[in-house]
Amino acid sequence: KDIARYLGPVRVPTDIDARITRPGIAIGLAWTPVGGDVLFIEATAMKGKKGLTLTGQLGDVMKESVSAALSFIRTNARELKVDPDFFDDLDIHIHVPAGATPKDGPSAGVTMLTALTSLLTNRKVKKQLAMTGEITLRGAVLPVGGIKEKVLAAYRAGIKTLILPAWNRKDIEDIPANVQKSISFHFVSDMLDVLKLALEPEKETKPFKKAVKNPKAHAKAKRAKPPVKIKKKKSAILRKVASKKK
Repeated sequence: KDIARYLGPVRVPTDIDARITRPGIAIGLAWTPVGGDVLFIEATAMKGKKGLTLTGQLGDVMKESVSAALSFIRTNARELKVDPDFFDDLDIHIHVPAGATPKDGPSAGVTMLTALTSLLTNRKVKKQLAMTGEITLRGAVLPVGGIKEKVLAAYRAGIKTLILPAWNRKDIEDIPANVQKSISFHFVSDMLDVLKLALEPEKETKPFKKAVKNPKAHAKAKRAKPPVKIKKKKSAILRKVASKKK
């Protein structure tokens, strides 16, 4: 009680499930000088032409993670079941809330890539799931620091499933036993494994639709019915003429 009185109420996000309501949103984990924190990453797309907007006071390293994630998706579009030309007539916008707080570091790479893939495949990220890890252009998942602080932040926020780099497995030894029992840990070394664990099954959602260049013409063409062709057999006509002559 005294701590809360002097420092104020504990600030823990309690709307985790409420914020993962649509494709394009993923939960990451961040390290801060005062402990770990939960990080939401939101991605959206709109009609445009290869535009990329990043907001939320992202540092250079974090921006590079977005570029690496986008390149990985375009390179592996077929395997991910994403239209390889999706970027030709779309603008992508990625935002990390708490815009007044500067953010940087490579550990949000897996979360950036997951949010983008979620958007482009129209598959939501599973609830109560978070992740951390650096990525490469080839989709490898590299180790990151601050695992203990990040796991404790996930525990406080009610996260039940965590995806961590395989090389960080040893860091779990520092986590209190009660926290380890409350969270299901998955250790990965490849982004394709991350996406299999993080995204909802394919059958539950429809694939992402590209922007239509002329929506009115497209809708009109869709409503129009093809003309009905009536074919008359020549032999039937001849028989009819012959019967009249008789």
